[in-house]
Amino acid sequence: MTEELILRNARIVLEDEIVTGSLVARNGVITDIDTGPTTTGEDFEGDFLIPGLVELHTDHLESHYSPRPGVRWQMVSAIQAHDAQVASSGITTVFDCLRMGSDEDGGFAPGEMREMADALKRAQEEGRLRADHLIHLRCEVSAADVLDHFDNFTDVNEVRLASLMDHAPGQRQFQTMDQYTLYYKTKRGLSDEAFAQFVARRQEASALYADKHRRAIVDHCHQRGVTVASHDDATLDHVEEAKGFGVKLAEFPTSLDAAKASHEAGMSVLMGAPNIVRGKSHSGNIAARDLAGHGVLDVLSSDYVPLSLIHAPFVLADEENGIDLPQAIRMVTATPAKTVGLDDRGRIASGLRADLVRIRRDHGVPVVRSVWRQGRRVA
Repeated sequence: MTEELILRNARIVLEDEIVTGSLVARNGVITDIDTGPTTTGEDFEGDFLIPGLVELHTDHLESHYSPRPGVRWQMVSAIQAHDAQVASSGITTVFDCLRMGSDEDGGFAPGEMREMADALKRAQEEGRLRADHLIHLRCEVSAADVLDHFDNFTDVNEVRLASLMDHAPGQRQFQTMDQYTLYYKTKRGLSDEAFAQFVARRQEASALYADKHRRAIVDHCHQRGVTVASHDDATLDHVEEAKGFGVKLAEFPTSLDAAKASHEAGMSVLMGAPNIVRGKSHSGNIAARDLAGHGVLDVLSSDYVPLSLIHAPFVLADEENGIDLPQAIRMVTATPAKTVGLDDRGRIASGLRADLVRIRRDHGVPVVRSVWRQGRRVA
């Protein structure tokens, strides 16, 4: 039996233009887009119809699983709560970040993130989830046990993306000690002596482990066809290293020079949608709008606020000269999908998945009114 979805009187956001018309999907696939009038189907009343959002980097699942220090929530319950918020924000494909490598915050125990991956798979198979969930491994290469955690995922097919991170002082995100001091010493209330010891331990671990762990993870990803992302690149040397590793996604570059070089090398430059909405970075690095203004912003990620992924494109289209709504929407749909090889989604075009979102926006924050994944309404 054919399952048919007809949506009419919509402002359809295509890759390069917005047209008013109707869309037909059958058995989860877009079959027709028509700019002529029709009286059949759900009336959008002039609302926007956009592709389902593709989220590459969110650690939001962690906040549901560990809502307080030392607290672990029941995994399936945490996954469903996370999924409901993601889907209601218009995200139909989400790469859930799972942390690889322990640090002095404790992190997660060996095997704990693999258990989460297995719970995600079961929840998907049981029809509990609204969005399509894939896995992004966030690999802290300066952690002594990162490969022990990573090796738990060698047979997990849902792993499609791995990022190379080093949060040691003087590295990447924390190029200056002023930033690191604010982020760790001040917020944690460490004494001068305790902070000095903390810094020394982190720097020693980075020098000892980071390079060999980075190379081992890259080799494994290339063998399995997993997309590799760099993280917090700050210098041209960082970008050259990323190019050598075949990196496709440059996450949160911390300088304009690094962002420009990454973009020119063919990497997709990713920044946080909360950075766009707030107008600045929460850690004091370069603002995403600065990269947008220089034409080197390719992908947005909701990072820690799921609804920011639909809010930020409208902010860009409203406030950034040279960026229209189709271009801004590509940053959260077509470009992230293409970057990780998901060629069946991210655009409204015949033959692609009917992952679709109805948006009403009279002014201010857009409202997600309906969401379909493969032609079936999920929110």
